Amino acid sequence: MPDSKPSTLVNIPLKVAAFAAIALSVFQIWQGITAEISAPVFRPVHLSWVIVLVFLTYPLFMRHQESALFRLGRIIDFSFSVALIWATWRIANFDYDDIMFLIEGVNGADKLAGCITIVLLLEATRRTVGLVMVSIALLFLAYAMFGNYLPAQVASNGFPLEDIIRFHIFSTNGVFGAPLAIAAGVVFIFVLFGAFLQVTGAGNFFIDSAFAIAGKYRGGPAKASVISSAALGSISGSAIANTVTTGSLTIPMMKKLGYKPEQAAGIEAAASTGGQIMPPVMGAGAFVMAQFTGIPYSEILVVSIMPAILYFACTLLYVHIMACKLGLRGMETYEKLSVVMERGWHFLVPLILITVLLMMSYSPVLVGIAGCAAILVASMLRKHSRITLSLFLEGMKQGALLALPISVACATAGIVVGVVGQTGIGLQFTQFLISLSGGHLFTALALIAVAAVILGMGLPVTAAYIVLSIMAVPTLLDFGVGLLAAHMIVFWLSQTSNVTPPIALAAFAGAGIAKSSPMKSAVQAFKLAQGFFLIPMMMAFSGLIWVDGEVSSFAIATISTIALIIAFAGSIEGYMFGYLTKVERILWLLVAVCMVLGSNLIEFAAMGLLAVLMVWNIKKGKAKVTVTPAT
Repeated sequence: MPDSKPSTLVNIPLKVAAFAAIALSVFQIWQGITAEISAPVFRPVHLSWVIVLVFLTYPLFMRHQESALFRLGRIIDFSFSVALIWATWRIANFDYDDIMFLIEGVNGADKLAGCITIVLLLEATRRTVGLVMVSIALLFLAYAMFGNYLPAQVASNGFPLEDIIRFHIFSTNGVFGAPLAIAAGVVFIFVLFGAFLQVTGAGNFFIDSAFAIAGKYRGGPAKASVISSAALGSISGSAIANTVTTGSLTIPMMKKLGYKPEQAAGIEAAASTGGQIMPPVMGAGAFVMAQFTGIPYSEILVVSIMPAILYFACTLLYVHIMACKLGLRGMETYEKLSVVMERGWHFLVPLILITVLLMMSYSPVLVGIAGCAAILVASMLRKHSRITLSLFLEGMKQGALLALPISVACATAGIVVGVVGQTGIGLQFTQFLISLSGGHLFTALALIAVAAVILGMGLPVTAAYIVLSIMAVPTLLDFGVGLLAAHMIVFWLSQTSNVTPPIALAAFAGAGIAKSSPMKSAVQAFKLAQGFFLIPMMMAFSGLIWVDGEVSSFAIATISTIALIIAFAGSIEGYMFGYLTKVERILWLLVAVCMVLGSNLIEFAAMGLLAVLMVWNIKKGKAKVTVTPAT
């Protein structure tokens, strides 16, 4: 028989991690209700708790769990945890009013505590997020320290290690700055809310409702995927998690109906990614946006509704065109909506509650806690949905574990934000971007979109938004784009990495379920998620972000965006009510270009041309559709 010690070394940390995760959720709820602990203490404690959990659940050596190497890794992880707890104790008990700190700065022990915190944060980031995020943080830290050796155009003062530790650790400007504050507060609670939705069965209710609504129409499972992902993606906190959750059901059904495997994976990835821009929660980034802009979250929620609807309308249009070209039908058997609603109507109560409370500008943290309580109470109202104590604890554990990568990434992104503020590199980047774009807003948007895709290859969406907003929003402001519109543009573009080749993680997750080519799935997802590129352009050029007193311009912008989506989809797919000739596809593309870059007069003329083209497409008769038999 094998030695029992290795299995003990494997199991004990996992049991400790489960207990620590549940305790973290309890701590977060208690802090959210009481606000008993001040920010300079709460944020280090939260981050330390999170990093220790990372060391418990993401071992240094993941393989060979029966080997001496694995045992050594566990000993190192334990040593890391002890060192971090000591460093956190130093930071949490630091006296900011001490006259010696004000005169001389941090002493040797506190400097060591700061170095340990940064190093172990970067190690936790490497394990949960990847080397790219670590490399970016190290690059910015190196710039802060050695920027004085660079050419004058990009040089900074160059700060000693003591100043960097003082700024990033013993203040609320770096590691413990705004990004971590949002992750440790609002985001954690809403991730916990999403975990409770899953363990109570509310997630299945939303999926069943989507099938009841859309199942009977052409490409029913694909349209149900879009609807269910819109409902669940907003509160899951992760496009990848949403793809796996809803895709495990929708992707096989899409394939059975006749969609190609890569199409099924692409549809699910595009829809799941869209959940991150769908109110009422909109993932973690929207709460960061509220912190950065100083605009109430309720206002961000309101202005996000129409763009989100337009995105999903765009995705549904592509799905419908695919179904028509493949000659697909609706589902033969599906539950009636009345049956689904009778079984799970009580799960709507928590969503309605958090939406109303957010609209009333209550504290998002308290709203999230109220939502968690409401979903638990709602589940107990019906016998078939009541959860056991073990399921409740599972929800508490999963909520904490799902929040680990978010908190770690936000803390590391805080380093980038801090360096930008400490060195003033943001202004230099803005000037460089304006110069490179030649003073043209469209070119600047294209450059920002490329930067978003590149950053997204190695960063989570929230971290990519934080980094990009610090660097790119000032550029958009210089072009005359409003503050909220600029942040919304960057927020939307930050989502694109999940569906854009060559690294499209949500599409790759869908490809794993569909058993399709990851790259072909990414291409399909990129096509279906065109709204992520088209709609931000309309935010910049046509006033799609609603502002008080500008109802007419907002209405025109909305109609223009609809025309853009239709025209672009027709030109890309070569089909609308029937097949389009090459000349017609060029004309449809011309309409799309006019909607973005044209004046109001040109836009109206382009809309008229689009109406003529659509009528012509209908009147000339639908071309014969090549039917692909269901697989």
